[in-house]
Amino acid sequence: MHANSRRISSNQRHLHPRLATEVRKHLQTRYLRPVARHNRVAYRQLQAALDQCARPLVLDSFCGTGQSTAELARRHPHHLVVGIDKSAARLARHARSDTENYLLLQADCADIWQLLAQDGLDVERHYLLYPNPWPKAAHLQRRVHGHPSFPLLLHLAQRAGGYVEVRSNWQLYVEEFGVAMHLSGSPGRVGRIGAAPPITLFERKYLRSGHDLWAFTAQIKGSVRRDELAVIG
Repeated sequence: MHANSRRISSNQRHLHPRLATEVRKHLQTRYLRPVARHNRVAYRQLQAALDQCARPLVLDSFCGTGQSTAELARRHPHHLVVGIDKSAARLARHARSDTENYLLLQADCADIWQLLAQDGLDVERHYLLYPNPWPKAAHLQRRVHGHPSFPLLLHLAQRAGGYVEVRSNWQLYVEEFGVAMHLSGSPGRVGRIGAAPPITLFERKYLRSGHDLWAFTAQIKGSVRRDELAVIG
């Protein structure tokens, strides 16, 4: 069975020339965006789940339909796996699994990261599987590693020595993320994804279309100062 997924088309052929400048700026400045009310409402679902049964956290950010969240919950049965996506339409397509240790939130990832950091919660594993690559060079700041919320991702994993994994069918995106992590003091590994079963619907589609798939993986070390994050109460 084959699919017809288009390969990433971009006017950017190499690492973005402003990547290091943007990453260093965000690591040294405060993240000031107030948390939206609807994201606070969604976050209360996460708090309620932890109050009911305290477990280590796994995040599946930009989870789409949540298939990956259910799969990660099967792989990590002793954790609470939280899938986050801002699209109600995508989440409405979720086929509920019989696995009970996961939760789907309709919310903006950066706001949920901010609230988790505010509450001092650690994330043992953080997956960002095929996020929107924003392939136009002008959109660097919309990519996860070019966004002002990037230090929050680091902060959530650092105290627990957390694991971070990013996957994409655009090699350049993964390489940029790896450079950003290196600049933050948390280097990792970039490599091709092997023949393991796909985690997401996108991954299955890209494999059937013959795309090369890439991943960045790292155990977070080092530190990001809490006062740099400017977590909004």
